[in-house]
Amino acid sequence: MKSSIAYFALAGILSLGSSGYQHADAAEAYDDEGTLVSLTAPAMRIISLAPSLTEILYAAGAGSKVVGVVEFSDYPPEARSLPVVGRYDALDLETLLALQPDLVIAWRSGNPRAAINRLRELGLTVYVAEPQDLDTVASHLVRLGTLAGTGTVASAASASFRRQLQDLRTRYARREPVRTFYQVWNRPLITAGGKELINDIISLCGGTNIFRELSRVAPKVSVESVLSRDPQIIVASGMDQERPEWLDSWRDWTELSAVRNDKLFFVPPDLMQRHTPRALEGAQRLCAQIESVRETN
Repeated sequence: MKSSIAYFALAGILSLGSSGYQHADAAEAYDDEGTLVSLTAPAMRIISLAPSLTEILYAAGAGSKVVGVVEFSDYPPEARSLPVVGRYDALDLETLLALQPDLVIAWRSGNPRAAINRLRELGLTVYVAEPQDLDTVASHLVRLGTLAGTGTVASAASASFRRQLQDLRTRYARREPVRTFYQVWNRPLITAGGKELINDIISLCGGTNIFRELSRVAPKVSVESVLSRDPQIIVASGMDQERPEWLDSWRDWTELSAVRNDKLFFVPPDLMQRHTPRALEGAQRLCAQIESVRETN
C-alpha cells in the first residue's frame, strides 16, 4: 500500500515537473490581427501559405521545420522540394491536413478568409501575417522565430536586417527627390500604390512614387497618366528574373524625362515585391538606380 502511494506521489511530482517543462518551453507571439498565438512547445511542423512567409521562416532559422508550402515558394532553393498545399489563393485543405502541422502561417490579404477560418475550426493553430513595410520583415523574423523555437537565429537575422535598413535610411534621407514610376506589368498597365512594399522602398531611396496617392494594391493606370507625371526614372519588374522586353516600349515617348536621359531600369520582382530579407537587396539596387538620376542632373 505504501509503495503504491509512493508510486502515485512520484507520478504526480513527475507530472507536475513535466507540465512545468512544457510551460517553460511554451512559445507565444501576437500575430498581425492582434491574436496571441500560443503553443505548449515550439512548433515542429509548420506550413507556410505565402512564398514570402516561407522565406522569412527560413531566414529565422526554422527552415527544417517547414513541412508544406504554397506554389511559387522557390526561395531558398530547398523550399522547392517541399510538399505543395495549393496556391496562396486556392488551398488544398486535404493535402494540408495530411501533413499534420502544429502551426500554420497564413497571409491575411492573400489567403481565402474562409480557408483560414476552416483551419481554426479543425483545431489547427494559425498565425496570420499581413506584412506592410520593410520594418514588418524584422518584426516577423522575431515572432516566427519565437514560435519555432529558433529565437537566437531569428533575433540575429532581425538585428542585421534593421542595421542594413537604417544604413540605407541614413544614406538617402536627404537626397534630392526623384520622380519614380514603378511598372509591375504592361497589359494592363499596372503600377504600385502608396500602401505597398514597393512604395516603401522607393521612399527609402529618396524617390517619389508618382502614384503614391493610390490606395489600391497593384492599381491599373493609363499611359496618359504616366506621361502627365513625367517620371525621371522608370523601373520595371515583370514576372521573372529577366528584364521584360516591354520596358523599352517607353522609348517611343521621347518627351519623358526618363527616356531622354536613358533611365529605364529593371529589378527582379522577388527582390521588390516580397516582404522578405531579400527586399534589402532590391532596395540597394533601386537606390543606386535612383542615385544615377541625381548624378545626371
